[in-house]
Amino acid sequence: MPRLLRLELSGGLHHITSRGNRLEYIYLNDEDRIARLDIRGAVCKRFNRACHAWRQMTNMLECKA
Repeated sequence: MPRLLRLELSGGLHHITSRGNRLEYIYLNDEDRIARLDIRGAVCKRFNRACHAWRQMTNMLECKA
């Protein structure tokens, strides 16, 4: 069953996440992190969106001990 469409409210805030498959790393190196920031900036500009806060985190793989 497909998921329902998301509501997009004028002035609404959205929480966006990304996860790697099987808890693998999302970013391989700093260049990957910078590229992700560049892409996000271009998308925000293209769709006239504001990013109020962000954080690039690992996929918690190295926290398992």
